[in-house]
Order: sequence, then structure tokens, then C-alpha cells
Amino acid sequence: MEVKKPFRFANNTALCLSPDFILPKEKRPCLSDVSLVDSVPIIDLKGFDESQSGLVQNVSEACQQLGMFQVINHGVPLDLCQRVLDSLLQFFHLPPEERAIFFTKNHSQPVKIFSYYFKSDDQKKVTMWSETFSHPWHPTEDFTHHLPTNPPQHRDVFAAYAREMGTLMNRLLRLISKGLGLEEDSLVRRLGEKPNLYSQANFYPPCPEPELTMGLNEHNDITALTVLLQLDGVSDLQVMYDGKWFAVGPVPGALVIVLADQMQVLSNGRYKSPVHRAVTNRCLPRLSLGMFYAPNDEIVIRPIEELTDKEHPPIYRKYTYKEYMEEFYRQEGKGRRVKEAFKL
Repeated sequence: MEVKKPFRFANNTALCLSPDFILPKEKRPCLSDVSLVDSVPIIDLKGFDESQSGLVQNVSEACQQLGMFQVINHGVPLDLCQRVLDSLLQFFHLPPEERAIFFTKNHSQPVKIFSYYFKSDDQKKVTMWSETFSHPWHPTEDFTHHLPTNPPQHRDVFAAYAREMGTLMNRLLRLISKGLGLEEDSLVRRLGEKPNLYSQANFYPPCPEPELTMGLNEHNDITALTVLLQLDGVSDLQVMYDGKWFAVGPVPGALVIVLADQMQVLSNGRYKSPVHRAVTNRCLPRLSLGMFYAPNDEIVIRPIEELTDKEHPPIYRKYTYKEYMEEFYRQEGKGRRVKEAFKL
């Protein structure tokens, strides 16, 4: 029986890309036409006090204008962030044969390695220049038995990081709720008692021809909230704003907060789920770790009643998160517009 192997990148010293990675001309990134964005707010959470109206206002404005912001002094120890990134780098540099046990095309598997792709009009699949390692996380329950035993420190390091993420996620959701004029626990209640928590580590090696391919195609996050940890010094994350692409400059020690589709629906369009992407570069590898907070399958999502009235009627119909995910997979490989399928 043939053994499926994880994604093998082309030789980084090659002069050109394999056709498997080359996007149609209209889908290639125009890297010379991207500016460094200075409008992604940097919010300081030092001495975190949710009663501070200025802090709530800053978060609310960032959610309304762009749907993305960076937080500093967020309480997650910086040495722990670095240890998580180091462990993931070691994992991605393990021999492909050792990682092969996690490779699958079955996205229902909780722990998996896969690569995203774009499907062109002629149904040709173009693989993105990246590899993704995904698995569950939880701030209090044991999930580490699912994780690889090599690197040997990965289970303990990730468990510690998950505990810190649980605290930070709750802080952010309280702030975001208050920014909508709601009770601080409103969003947590709406998203359900047993949220779907999973992580995605994306590794992007240096690319010989970054103008021909993409690390991760343009997309909206499908969950409710994303907390993104990145390697310092690599600015390949880009966000769409006012019809143009902007590079999100990495801030040392910061975490990037990205609102996702469920937040846009719950807020009845007041908060944004931004379109973003990851490009590649010739010189430096890029690693990012996204921690996702999503409803479970049975949770009903709809615009929150307190945010609708005659002047602001509901924009979206109600649906279960399972219905949303079914629509997500129906649009696989395309330029997904999932939440738009539920517009009234």
C-alpha cells in the first residue's frame, strides 16, 4: 500500500517553481503594489482593566474599521511564545516520513497536516506554498495525548500556551462584547458553553519565485476569533483595506487579533471579518500559529437581537454552525464567500 507523505516543497535553491504552485495570472500577488499598513491599531493591555472606557472604545473602533488589531502587554509570557514557535519549527523540520502519520485529506480528523489549494476555472488545483499542522487545544481539559511526542517538549509547551490563550480569549471577548454595548459575557454565551477550539500552525519556506504563488490565498477566518502568533521580522501577512492590500508589520512581542465571520454575523455587520492572505518571500521562512475560537456544530448563529431594530434590520438569517461549515466545504478551493450565502 502506498504511504501518503506530507507536502514536499520544491528545492529552495531552484531557479523556478513547479507548475503545481503557479497561480493563474489574475490570482498572483502584485508584491510591488503593497504598502506597509500603519492603520492596524496597536492596543496596550497592560494593567488590564475592562472598566476603562478608553480601552473598550479602542477595541470597538478597531473591530469596526478593520476587524484586526495587535495587542501588546497581553499577559502571555514572551518566553513561552518563543518556545511554542521553536517547538513548531522543530516539528516542521522533522523528516517527512516522521510527519507522514499526520498527513490526511480528511478534514474531520482532529490532528492533521495538509496544504491549502486554489481551484482555477478549469478545475486545476494549485497548491499553496505552505504546510499546515492543525490540532485541538483547550485551556483546562487534557488534549495533549493527541499531539506528537517529537519534539519531546511540544506537549508540555503547547499545554502551557493553551492555558494562557484561554485567559486572553476570555479577556478579548469581554472587551469586544462591551464595545457592542452588550453585557461582558454576551458573546461567550452566544458562542456556547463548549466552543470548538483548534490551532493551525502554518509554515512557509523561502520561495524562489514569490510573485507567482501564495503562501495562503485570500480568505476570511471562518470562526469567531483568531489570536495569531508570528515569527518576528517577517511581514508576509497582508490585509485588504479599502480595496487595497497592505502588509501588516510585525510588532515585537505582539499578538495579532483577527475577527472572524461569526463575529460579523453576530454583530449584524457592525464588526468586520477582514480579508487577509499570506504571501511568500525569497529569503526568510515564515511561521504563524493561529488559535481559533469557534461555536460548536449545534450552536445557532444570528444577529444579536439587541443590535437590530427598524433602522438596522438583520442582515443575515439564522443558521447552525454545522450549516455554515457545510457551505464552507461546498466552496472548497474557490474564492470562498461563505457568510454571504446566509445574507437575507
